[in-house]
Amino acid sequence: MAEYNGSCHCGAVKFSFTAPAITDGLRCNCSICTKKGALMSNFFIAPEDLKIQAEEGVLNTYQFETHTAKHHFCNQCGIYTFHQTRRKPGYFRVNLGCVEGLDTLTLPVVIADGAAF
Repeated sequence: MAEYNGSCHCGAVKFSFTAPAITDGLRCNCSICTKKGALMSNFFIAPEDLKIQAEEGVLNTYQFETHTAKHHFCNQCGIYTFHQTRRKPGYFRVNLGCVEGLDTLTLPVVIADGAAF
């Protein structure tokens, strides 16, 4: 397990998490993932393994359809940082583009058929 740190673009939302080595990323074909275009972690993060630090009032949440998934973003710079999943409620995936020192352009990508879920 490794410790990772990340943030939104302006730094108002910061997070850290413990996870296995990041060897690939996940792209999903559901309506929100297609539009936001983020490369997400291809693993779930338990709530106790994700530490979130956000300035007062800057972390917003968007929900749609079943309202199970919670998509969190910074309302200052607009960057999607992480979400609580529909597939495993209460657990998180992070936007790998927000993780410090990680070059997402070099990671292999796994495609998930979220549109069918």
